[in-house]
Amino acid sequence: MKIKGNIVDITKRRIYKGEVTVDNGIITAIEKKDCDETQYILPGFVDAHIHIESSMLVPSEFAKVALKHGTVATVSDPHEIANVLGVKGVDFMIENGKQVPLKFNFGAPSCVPATSFESAGAVIDSEAIKHLMVNQDINYLAEMMNYPGVIYDEAEVLKKIEWAKHYNKPIDGHAPGLRGDDLTKYISAGISTDHECFTYEEGLEKLQKGMKVIIREGSAAKNFDALIDLVPDHFKNMMFCSDDKHPDDLLIGHINELCARAVAKGVDVFTVLQMACINPVKHYNLDVGLLQVGDVADFIVVEDLKDFKTLQTIIDGEVVFDGKTVHCPKIDFETLNNFNTEPKSISDFRVEATSDKIRVIEAKDGELVTQELVSKPKSENGHIVSDVKHDILKMTVVNRYKDDIPAMAFIKNFELKEGAIASSVGHDSHNIIAIGVSDDAICKAVNAIIEHKGGICTVDNDGIDVVPLPIAGIMSDQDAETIGKAYARLDAKAKALGSTLKAPFMTLSFMALLVIPSLKLSDKGLFDGNAFKFTPLQIN
Repeated sequence: MKIKGNIVDITKRRIYKGEVTVDNGIITAIEKKDCDETQYILPGFVDAHIHIESSMLVPSEFAKVALKHGTVATVSDPHEIANVLGVKGVDFMIENGKQVPLKFNFGAPSCVPATSFESAGAVIDSEAIKHLMVNQDINYLAEMMNYPGVIYDEAEVLKKIEWAKHYNKPIDGHAPGLRGDDLTKYISAGISTDHECFTYEEGLEKLQKGMKVIIREGSAAKNFDALIDLVPDHFKNMMFCSDDKHPDDLLIGHINELCARAVAKGVDVFTVLQMACINPVKHYNLDVGLLQVGDVADFIVVEDLKDFKTLQTIIDGEVVFDGKTVHCPKIDFETLNNFNTEPKSISDFRVEATSDKIRVIEAKDGELVTQELVSKPKSENGHIVSDVKHDILKMTVVNRYKDDIPAMAFIKNFELKEGAIASSVGHDSHNIIAIGVSDDAICKAVNAIIEHKGGICTVDNDGIDVVPLPIAGIMSDQDAETIGKAYARLDAKAKALGSTLKAPFMTLSFMALLVIPSLKLSDKGLFDGNAFKFTPLQIN
């Protein structure tokens, strides 16, 4: 196979007319040669940190979309399915991903469960991490979210880190807002990356102390604008990632979008492409070619270096996307799940009023971090109810793994004027999360999720609409176009209920993520992420 065009040599920061020759999956020659082709040939894009599960697609279906956008590889943390199904879930992701061309590089989830303050479906302890590290299909220790455990020398946490070091595999970090001496200790444990920086100053400190900082732009969490100005001076130690990408967004674009956005802001194109194509391969020691003679033929052909529209994606010397068609087989797979709770009653969601002050979770659009507000509750017949007028809505997290009493809280900035929304995509343990204007609407939404053993749903005056997620309660068994359209339908319905959030369901999914400050709700109760302990809903 021979492909002609403008060859982009990222390392030497040059572009020249030429021809790439591929034989038996290997690049055998890259030659300067006059040609009429105006297209550009460059290494493929790599997502440096992503949870495939958040696309609501299994890896084989995710690949069919990502390949269209020039993505040839991902650094994938199967943390979400691991919290539901343990090592069995990790194995599912690896085996499903192996059956398609895109190069998935999975890590060993380091925090299953993420904390001891929530109910998960499985446990992956240090002994399980040891066995995962032996597996050649495991490339790294995935994000160490339990940064307090690192800082305070928790034995089990340190054992997991030591097994990664023993097998010489990188260790990913996750430490939003961590600064100063605590950050220094966290890094000294061997943790090499962070994708959770939400200010320029935080990113700069982490870079100066030796971390690789990953610019994240997902469906909910976005730190591109906060960190992009670090790039000119620090690009050699920076990468791009999406972290969590919902299906409708993935259909539009992937890492190519971040490249286009960075170039539009005036960042040098070679700098951008080093972050998107080169740095992840070198940091994680990925088996991905970098458009050099002798490399595996993993590269892409794009229309220009502005919008990065993909014309061809080549992996292992095979054209897997030709500009129109993705050449991926249809994969059959087992439907795995772990859903064992019974339907709830309206009375389960009542909150008896015992105080004239309550703590309220303040959600922020495009961020995982929340704030704690104190508010006067609205009461009816001795019970606290949603205050639609002041946008203080009732929220619940329901244990999906066994029957238990729902945990209750109140939240601001979802702005629902009627009905409810609910989801079994609830990071990190994936219990059921719902927000609504009444106990009745919340109960209907929760029970719809239970009936389907996972999914997302809306409740409005016209009834209940559910998108089932039968695989672990977090992924669909459908293709990207089908689930993308279904998700977009429910996203529109959530906004029709009044929500002004850009991605209501994605934001909802992070309201139980206890490792991100400040105030969150687990199935066991309201949680103060700064103090790292439970806190009462009502203030006496």
